[in-house]
Amino acid sequence: MTAPHRLLLSTPRRAVQVLAAVGAAAVLVTGCGSDSDKGSDKKTEATSEAGGTRTVKDATGKAVQVPANPKRIVTLTQEDLDAVLALGLKPVGITNGQGLNKPPAYLDDKVKGINVVGNLLQPVMDKVLAAKPDLILAGDMQDEQVLKQLREITPATLVTMAPTDDWKLSFRGIGNAVNAMDKANKVITDYEAKAKKAGEGLGDNKGAEVSIVRWNPDGPSWMEKKQFASGVALDMGLKRPKSQDKDGNAHTPALSLEKINEIDGDWLFLSTLTSDGEKALKDVQEKPAYKDLNAVKKNHAVTVDGSVWSTRGGPLASSAVIDDIVKALGAKS
Repeated sequence: MTAPHRLLLSTPRRAVQVLAAVGAAAVLVTGCGSDSDKGSDKKTEATSEAGGTRTVKDATGKAVQVPANPKRIVTLTQEDLDAVLALGLKPVGITNGQGLNKPPAYLDDKVKGINVVGNLLQPVMDKVLAAKPDLILAGDMQDEQVLKQLREITPATLVTMAPTDDWKLSFRGIGNAVNAMDKANKVITDYEAKAKKAGEGLGDNKGAEVSIVRWNPDGPSWMEKKQFASGVALDMGLKRPKSQDKDGNAHTPALSLEKINEIDGDWLFLSTLTSDGEKALKDVQEKPAYKDLNAVKKNHAVTVDGSVWSTRGGPLASSAVIDDIVKALGAKS
């Protein structure tokens, strides 16, 4: 299966959608108890309703009535799944991970026995219906026809993230939707403490420059500073190489072998999302241009799980990235 590439925004129509969604995403979590997001001193946008429901605004600004305490949640992205699990909830339906035909491995022990209702952002409606959801978390779903079908299953269907939202913003929105803002804020506080402590404990590698790269079938793409794994590295006090010191939450177009120096750094973290990408990485690792990279010469090139590092992320994935970095940088100077 080839998953949708959800990081790179390229078309004018997509740009318009992004601008609209970004403004609306701020509404989703305004005043949800955040200490670090704007509007944290305002009251929550969610209001109590009769019949055990609440009204929240999703990432598109749409007001949606949701159960006060949802019991049967279906998640359509691994970011939604990650968030729900981090909040101590177990969904009744999930989708496969990005680039996978199964749930992501880092969540495997937490999703055993949960029905898979489709691939990433590609739900099979009969399977969703069979799960009898009272809440559907639809990630960054842009397909209005699919959303219409989902809302026929339950009106409590939320777009949970705008294309440029970082994971903390989306996570707080999900926390608000499931009436668990206090828990969401604690999860983020715990993550930030873990990231800071881990970064300070890296010894000689404290503050090192880390290159974060996804290898595609046609070459490598390095991740911009606000992309998920990049943000985790920055939260740990690490830096990016000068060639990668660029704001944004996307990735570069695939680079040619002639530009491979752009992916160099003190440390190089490499991931893939498809079998073709994995083959391309293995092939290039035999080439002189790759072997001549500073990180490779120092034996500082580390292969990591693309379904964790190359996604939009969540609190459990962020913890996995921290652990990967500590394992690599804490072992060597």
